[in-house]
Amino acid sequence: MAGANSNRNRGPAGSQGSGSAVDPGTPVLRISQLDALELDSALEQLMWTQFTQCFQNCRPGLLTPVEPELKALLYLLLWRFTLYSSSATVGQTLLSLRYHSTSSSSAHYKPLSPRQKLGLAVFTAAPRWLQERSYRLLPCLGLAPRGAASEMDGGLLQRGLRKALALVSGLAKFATLVNFLVFLRNGRHPVLAERIAGAQAVFSKPNVVRDVTYQYMNRELLWHGFAEFLIFLLPLVNLRKLKTAVLLRVLGGKSSDGEGAGEPRDVWKDCGLCGEWPTMPHTVGCRHVFCYYCIKSHSIADAYLTCPKCGAEAGTPEMVKMEMQVLDR
Repeated sequence: MAGANSNRNRGPAGSQGSGSAVDPGTPVLRISQLDALELDSALEQLMWTQFTQCFQNCRPGLLTPVEPELKALLYLLLWRFTLYSSSATVGQTLLSLRYHSTSSSSAHYKPLSPRQKLGLAVFTAAPRWLQERSYRLLPCLGLAPRGAASEMDGGLLQRGLRKALALVSGLAKFATLVNFLVFLRNGRHPVLAERIAGAQAVFSKPNVVRDVTYQYMNRELLWHGFAEFLIFLLPLVNLRKLKTAVLLRVLGGKSSDGEGAGEPRDVWKDCGLCGEWPTMPHTVGCRHVFCYYCIKSHSIADAYLTCPKCGAEAGTPEMVKMEMQVLDR
């Protein structure tokens, strides 16, 4: 009875352990790892957008001097409550992935150590901060190029440090490229920081299959093809002329003629484009007037401009001479 009870007690624990312990050797799709990185990047951008909106009523450019530091702090805050606490980023959690420590030779899952998590955060945030801060750090160190004369006058130490920094930056970019090519080859470590820290993405649940139906794929391909066709077609369509022609056909020409005969001067009270009192009024051949800057900018943008009120072909803008009378009451 005791053995049965002990086995019964170990049963749920064993099943729970097998559900949480996944074979790290199970390969993870490359697209899943890249999608997790894209989701993490989108989340960081969303957090930065929400943070900057808190200061939209403040002085413009208030956050610009400390923008790299604020982005690094937001990344560390996100890292503290996601990767540090659960060994998985938000994107990995959505795709049923998590990090596995490659420092262990055991066949079972091993979470990242605090040192590996910290190293992953440093190797991810530090290069971004240095890249965004380089334009301010180099002048402070006296390493920014300031012309041929200063280049000749500068010491050998400054020129050597400048060349060393350029070499290190180039090597880092080359190492990132090589790491990505290796990732495409073996499907592990899509970013260089994961390879340095010894973190590998594995499944957090057993038998996770990324199933994309053909119906979804066909719908996406059809929609993208239709969107690209619209993007190509819309700039070729004169929407203003089309709108004027439709309005003229629906409302008819008699109403507009009657309106023009009844109120010949009312059309000069507002611009046919902006609707305000015409500034430096000009006409294009019809009875409507426009602001000079309105009609000039629209005629430059559209070589086949038509009057938005009556649909007449727009000719060369000509200044309108208006007589104003002041009546004393």
